[in-house]
Amino acid sequence: MSREPSGRPPLAAARRAAIAELLRSAGSVSVTEVEARFGISPMTARRDLVELERQGIARRTHGGAVLPSISGHEDSFATRLGHASEAKALLAQAAVDLVAPEETIFLDSSTTAYFVARRLVERAQSVTIITNSLPIMDVVDNAESRAVELIAVGGTLRRVTRSFVGPSAVGTVRRHYADRMFMSVKAVAQGGVVTDADELEAELKRAMLEHASEAVLLLDSSKLAARGQSVIAHVRDFSQVLTEGVEDDALAPFRALGAVVTRVEDLGSR
Repeated sequence: MSREPSGRPPLAAARRAAIAELLRSAGSVSVTEVEARFGISPMTARRDLVELERQGIARRTHGGAVLPSISGHEDSFATRLGHASEAKALLAQAAVDLVAPEETIFLDSSTTAYFVARRLVERAQSVTIITNSLPIMDVVDNAESRAVELIAVGGTLRRVTRSFVGPSAVGTVRRHYADRMFMSVKAVAQGGVVTDADELEAELKRAMLEHASEAVLLLDSSKLAARGQSVIAHVRDFSQVLTEGVEDDALAPFRALGAVVTRVEDLGSR
């Protein structure tokens, strides 16, 4: 059992660093193993694994955690928010230009959808947003204008994405229909398969896709260079794919598969 010289269990930060090292060497760890090795309660062990997942170091499983795979790796919401921000802002502008007054809109937990929500709030457009994203809920709640209505999708909170998932969240989505949906994803494979890093996120996005009259996929160039482990849908399942920073040649295979693809650059929105 790992203890400090005084005989007390190690402090949280040091203990979590030791658990992370154990994960790297073994590839997996159980709650029972953490509890026994560090002389802590099951609740504290689970809390440590939750924190390591939030940091992107671990991926929780039933009864423990494993190392995140390349396809399963997921950066935190805050980290992703600063990545490709200009591209996301341009995609958001093009997305909002598609929205008519009084529409109901599904927004997923992606940072690109967050940019869409901010643009809708700035425009004070009279719409209803249905989302499982806590940051989007905050944006709508803190807006000066009350033009944007909010339907919050609750469930189990995933801290890494700051989103609600699980059966309760999916059930809420399936009890609603939307005129339009805006979604981004972890990656789109060469064969047009749209993927996400997490199975629960993918399940909720599929539910939104099924209950939206018009579904728009928002992609910056990074989405063609990544991998996701959980399948959501196919590019041709979307009414439209909006891209920014992706060369036309790279989009030809998706068009050949039947996807309707529009480059933001071709809309003259710069």
